[in-house]
Amino acid sequence: MSRRNYLFTSESVSEGHPDKVCDRISDTIVDAYLGAEPEARVAAETLATTNRVVIAGEVRGPGSITSDLIEQLAREAIRDIGYEQDGFHWRTAQVEILLHAQSSDIAQGVDASGNKDEGAGDQGIMFGYACTETPTLMPAPIFYAHQILRRLAEVRKSGQEADLGPDAKSQVTLRYVDGKPVEATSIVLSTQHRDGLSSGDVRAIVEPYIRETLPAGWITDETIWHVNPTGKFVIGGPDGDAGLTGRKIIVDTYGGAAPHGGGAFSGKDPTKVDRSAAYAARWLAKNVVAAGLADKATIQLSYAIGVADPLSIYVDLHDTGRVDPEKLEAVLSNPDIVRLSPRGIRERLGLNKPIYARTSAYGHFGREPDADGGFSWEKLDLVDTLKAALA
Repeated sequence: MSRRNYLFTSESVSEGHPDKVCDRISDTIVDAYLGAEPEARVAAETLATTNRVVIAGEVRGPGSITSDLIEQLAREAIRDIGYEQDGFHWRTAQVEILLHAQSSDIAQGVDASGNKDEGAGDQGIMFGYACTETPTLMPAPIFYAHQILRRLAEVRKSGQEADLGPDAKSQVTLRYVDGKPVEATSIVLSTQHRDGLSSGDVRAIVEPYIRETLPAGWITDETIWHVNPTGKFVIGGPDGDAGLTGRKIIVDTYGGAAPHGGGAFSGKDPTKVDRSAAYAARWLAKNVVAAGLADKATIQLSYAIGVADPLSIYVDLHDTGRVDPEKLEAVLSNPDIVRLSPRGIRERLGLNKPIYARTSAYGHFGREPDADGGFSWEKLDLVDTLKAALA
C-alpha cells in the first residue's frame, strides 16, 4: 500500500541556469537541422563556461547549416536568454564548434533498408508518467516549481523586474494528505540579481509572483521561505558555474515523482529514442489518466539499437487503476492502435519539425500543445481509442 500522508519536493531551474543555456543551444542546433531537412540526424552537446561555448557532436544534414550559422544561432540563443554581463556575453563569448559526421556504424543500424524499418538510435529504457494532481496531469511539486520560474522570467524580460538576472532555481515542498497536495511547507528561490540588493530586497520582488502562482491557500503562515539564502547572487550563469547539455534530466521530466531511464533529451533528433520514446511514453500515460483508466500511470518502454519495435511495454497504475494493467499493456502493444517504433512515434507525434528549442527550459511535459506541432505529446487524442479498446 502506498503512503497517503507525506512531504515531497521538486526543483526547477531557469533558462539562464548554466546547464539550461547549454540545452537551449543544443536544441537550437537540432531545430536548425530539422528545419532545413526533416530527416537530419543530430547529437549536439554544449559546454559553457566563462565567456566560452564549445559545441561538439555528430550530425548528418544539409551543407546549408554551416559553422558560421551555428555560431550565430548560439549567440542569438544566449542573447534571448538575457546574458550581457562581463563574464558571459552573447556578443563577446568565444564559440568553438566541433561537430562532425554521424558514425556510419550507428547510421546503418538506424536507417531503413530493404524490408528493414528504421531502428532505434540507441538501446535504453524510457518512462512516461501522468497523474491527476494538476490540470496538466503533472505532479504538483515540479509543475509549480516550473511555473514560479516561468513567471519570474516573464517579468524580467518585460522589464517589469529589471533587477533580476537570468540565472535562477526554485524548489517547492508540498504536504500530501490522503494522497493529495494541500499546502506548501517550504519554498526555496535563488535568483541572480543586480549588485546592491539584499536577500530581503530580492524576496520583496519575487514573493508576490510566487504567491500568485501557487493555488490559493497553499502558502500559509507556517510556510518556510528561503530566498537567496547565501545572501548574494550577482555572478550567475556559465560565468559562475560551468554548464553542460543534459544534466537536468529530472527537472526536464517529473521532478523525481516518477522513474527516469537516464537518457537526456536536448540536442538529439527524434530518431534517438531517449527523446522520442520518452515523449511517447508521456503521451500514452497522459491519455490513460485522461481516459479515467487510472489516477496515476507509469509506462516503461525499452529498445535495442537498430531494432524497430520496443522490446517491452510495462504499465504500473499504482493501485489506482480501473482496468487490468496487463490488458492495457496488450492494447498499447497493438500496432493497429499505436505504433511504437521510432518511425511510428515520429509520424504519429509529428516530431521531425523544428520544435525543440522551446522545450529546453521549464520542462518537456505539462505544457500546452502548440499550433505548429510543438508539445504534440501533450495531446489527448488517444482517449476515445483507449476507452473503446478496453470497454
